[in-house]
Amino acid sequence: MHFLDLNSADAARLRQSQLTKPAGSLGRLEELAIWFAARLGNSTPPRLNPAIVIFAADHGVALDGVSAFPQSVTSQMVLNFLAGGAAISVLAREHQASLAVVDVGVATPYPQPAPDAGSPLRYFRLPVRAGTANLRTAAAMSAEDCRKAWQIGAEAARLAGERNKSLLIGGEMGIGNTTAAAALICALTDCRPDEIVGHGTGVDEAGRQHKITVVSAALARAHAAGASTPQDWLAEVGGLEIAALAGFYSEAAALGVPVLLDGFISTAAALVAVRHAPAVGDWLLASHVSQELGHQRCLAELGLTPLFDLGLRLGEASGAALAIPLLQAALALHRDMATFAEAGVTGPAA
Repeated sequence: MHFLDLNSADAARLRQSQLTKPAGSLGRLEELAIWFAARLGNSTPPRLNPAIVIFAADHGVALDGVSAFPQSVTSQMVLNFLAGGAAISVLAREHQASLAVVDVGVATPYPQPAPDAGSPLRYFRLPVRAGTANLRTAAAMSAEDCRKAWQIGAEAARLAGERNKSLLIGGEMGIGNTTAAAALICALTDCRPDEIVGHGTGVDEAGRQHKITVVSAALARAHAAGASTPQDWLAEVGGLEIAALAGFYSEAAALGVPVLLDGFISTAAALVAVRHAPAVGDWLLASHVSQELGHQRCLAELGLTPLFDLGLRLGEASGAALAIPLLQAALALHRDMATFAEAGVTGPAA
């Protein structure tokens, strides 16, 4: 695990005090510049080079009626990502972020896209299995399948690091995954299902109550099966894409690359990673707070304060992608503003 560069942070903090503005007048933008200085080992960090990786997989619990959409939508959305028509596809292009899609367990067959050497989008088909089992009635996956998915995520982070990416963003696609994420958060905190389970893809209140029942049953089953460690719970009630995200975040921290979290699913995966290795938390930044009920509680468990609240609940890394220009602006201001001395402006009284 990499250590934070506190000398660079101190130098960045000193620079902030010398820029032509009242101290603290740029609020959290100042804090962000110092945060990145510590993690990138540079008192004036350059423009970020972001990479977005979407992990896609299916959930057996989707067949239990916990989603407003059928399971086949997962594979259809993978094709939409690849065709450039999804929200995250648009945002990645808009903000000049690389985009990769990794199939770690999509259940419904779909036509494999022809390789396009000229496309900036990268696609990897690495299914561990064709979706998870129904977490209400059985372990979502075996410990070995969980490990494989985790390692796929870790390898995605390593590949991004080799391409000199300085900000990693993980996204997900998987019908039914808000149910799995809610179960994980409950398992790793003292929260009750009714405090965490939300409306997901848009189920009504009756549907939410059904999800609460499903999550409660899954937690009781997994507890009886002896789940105790974060990875036990990940295998029992998680998802393949959630395991891949946890591995992605863990490896990013090991490599010393900052991570920008998206919404409810990605934050649940981050909670698993941090419970497994607390030092991972030093490398996490929260982009936004989702409309999904339990997201704020999960962020609080991680000690993270989101940058904004736009009422989002899409996933796909869309909220995190929206934060990229904000982060770029924070670093540009820190890097390019003149100091009082450089501008010939009288500074504050000592």
